[in-house]
Amino acid sequence: MHVDTARELKAALSLRLSQAPPGAVVASRAPGSWSGVALGLAPVGPDQVHLAVRLLAEADAQLVLDGLDDAARGEVDVRVIGPVRPQRSPTPEQLQQRTRPLVPGLSVAHPAVTAGTLGGFVRRPGSDGLLVLSNNHVLADSDGATEGDPVLQPGPADGGTAADRVGTLTAFQRFVATGNLVDAAVAALDDDVQADPTGYPGGALRAEVLTADAVDPDEEVEKVGRTTGHTTGRITAVEVDGVGVQYDEDVVHTFDDQIEIEGASGSFSDGGDSGSVIWRSSDRAPLGLLFAGSTEGGSNGGGVTFANPLATVLRLLQVTFVAG
Repeated sequence: MHVDTARELKAALSLRLSQAPPGAVVASRAPGSWSGVALGLAPVGPDQVHLAVRLLAEADAQLVLDGLDDAARGEVDVRVIGPVRPQRSPTPEQLQQRTRPLVPGLSVAHPAVTAGTLGGFVRRPGSDGLLVLSNNHVLADSDGATEGDPVLQPGPADGGTAADRVGTLTAFQRFVATGNLVDAAVAALDDDVQADPTGYPGGALRAEVLTADAVDPDEEVEKVGRTTGHTTGRITAVEVDGVGVQYDEDVVHTFDDQIEIEGASGSFSDGGDSGSVIWRSSDRAPLGLLFAGSTEGGSNGGGVTFANPLATVLRLLQVTFVAG
């Protein structure tokens, strides 16, 4: 169906799901208030998409499909992806080393967090100092931190201690129960800490960040992360609303307008890759900030990864991307 028609259908289904009576949505594994259903757009051709339906529980598929006529049912891409969680939980085999100067992809974290990824570097307008960019759940302990708290490289799970401090938490976008747009935070580097913003695999990224509406499905993309290193994949859906991310056993925050990615071979990301900057392979234009993923639902068996549009991250944190 045409992309505009799909957006209208997505909006109508979202409204119907929000009005469903208690118990209508099965999602037996969904804690909190999340319905267990996320809706987006999956490309099939020029200006043509299928409605992407991502489910926590297979039993909820019929509830969504019952609202569609026969023609629309043929235009739906339904997948059960299981629980979606932040990309963390490192293992001993994934430990990373203390590295100076700092480069994108390194292990980094708040002292109360295990380890995530240093995605890249940004700058506040009017300030010369560099700031580290990563996730709220990596640098700010999922809203549990206070501005001015230390940031370590490597993260504690990789042996980081107070002696490995590289900067201080400067700003983070706080979570709300529903309708989050980003999981993002920045930390100002200490004066004696050097950094190389060009240190991505293959060299510097483009300075121009893709706007959210310029991020197209089926684009080939790359990232460098603390756990899986340099991986490639492709965008499989954009404008995905209602992504429920399980931050712990009882807390789920939902995110709207997200980017879905699959790995070219296996998984695009794994625990500890949260905070990675994602770029378009064709021209090295940065476009996303990786923050969560699943182990189920990918067409190649590697699950799916979710990313915030990087342009949205920069706008909300009021910073600019530093490419070199």
